[in-house]
Amino acid sequence: MKRTSLLVIFGYLLIALILVACSSSGGDEEAATDSGGGDTAVESDTVDEMPDTSGGSQTVVIGFTASQTGSQNVSSTRQVNGLNLWMDQVNAAGGIELSDGTIVTFEAVTYDDESNTDRVQELYTRLATEDEADFLISPYSSGLTAASAVIAEQYGKVMITTGAASDDTYKQGLTTVYQAYTPASRYLTGALDLLQTLDPNVSKVAFVYENSKFSTDVVEAAKVYAEELGYEVVLHEGYDPETTDFGPFINKIQDAAPDAILGGGHFQDGSTFARQLNEKNIDVSFFALLVAPPEPDFADLGEAAVGVIGPSQWEPLAAFTPDSATEAGLDWFGTLGDEFVTAYEAAYDGEEPSYHSAGGYAAGLILQKAIIDADSTEPEAVLAALDAMDLLTFFGHIKFDTSAEAHGLQIGHSMVYIQWQDDGGLAKQVVWPAEGATAETLYPMP
Repeated sequence: MKRTSLLVIFGYLLIALILVACSSSGGDEEAATDSGGGDTAVESDTVDEMPDTSGGSQTVVIGFTASQTGSQNVSSTRQVNGLNLWMDQVNAAGGIELSDGTIVTFEAVTYDDESNTDRVQELYTRLATEDEADFLISPYSSGLTAASAVIAEQYGKVMITTGAASDDTYKQGLTTVYQAYTPASRYLTGALDLLQTLDPNVSKVAFVYENSKFSTDVVEAAKVYAEELGYEVVLHEGYDPETTDFGPFINKIQDAAPDAILGGGHFQDGSTFARQLNEKNIDVSFFALLVAPPEPDFADLGEAAVGVIGPSQWEPLAAFTPDSATEAGLDWFGTLGDEFVTAYEAAYDGEEPSYHSAGGYAAGLILQKAIIDADSTEPEAVLAALDAMDLLTFFGHIKFDTSAEAHGLQIGHSMVYIQWQDDGGLAKQVVWPAEGATAETLYPMP
């Protein structure tokens, strides 16, 4: 009996060992299955042993205002269209990938500034504090940008300015604000160079301009340059930004009898000035206006547009390419001009982009390149990348002054000058500089 009992007990122990072994085998199979599913302790141990190359994703907030209403509406709308096109393209392409694997995409926070300086200050403060925008883009116009730049500096926000050419903004000791446009001091000086080549006998010039920060800065610099070239300034007259009747100024022009008129301000006043000057049949050989002539809508003036010259920050005819970058010893970045035009027209129902449109897009490109070069979205790294930037884009050469006296001032970009001509159809032609000209200047203007 004892022998039988021992055999029974041994049998029970053997069965228990078999069951334990089967249970362990089943657990290993389950662990292997979970590991394949990617959410078990086994996989966690494996991940800990390997370097983590995934940096995740980051949504960068870009804050800006737009003049959805007010006097700056036309140019501001096109500027924002260009910026939004850039943002849409970068996001659609999957964003910017940093070396740690982080994917950076962008979203915008924007408000209507109503073309009002006080509202700009209020809204950029909101963008910097309540909305916690990572980077800022300026509003359109030098006056509005000057107000926003102070806020950007106060809160340490990197801001790319576009549609803002005034030199003074960048001579206030700012450290976080960078200008995409050719400065105002160089806006009309090229027009005077062109005039000299057209007719060395011209002696009398008139400046009639809008009393705004941008226009005043441009004209004061051009007036000094004109006098250095030996021209007699026979009229130097400013007008209110809301002026719609230019009769009194045209009478003064008629009395002064200049050979050339330079000035203007923005789109609405410039277009009205050109139309009324044409209606009065004022005999002048050379007429150059700020802002308005490069806008496609200037063609709506018909014959009043013919012969009018305008400085442009960019034109579709301007051929900046990777090859021209190589020739100039510069890095190339971004899309070609033709590609930008095609994409813009497709995005905005066939609307032809103006230089304001291109400037908005270029502001995005500048920020994009700075983030790539910095390999970071940290402000200090992006600032260092902007300071070191020296490249060619479809918009032209981009390089910033890094001195304490004019930090952020654009020193690379140059103007091109267009003239409306009618050769079987009204169209813009590049007339200066000579190496970029697509047609000879109509001179004297019809």
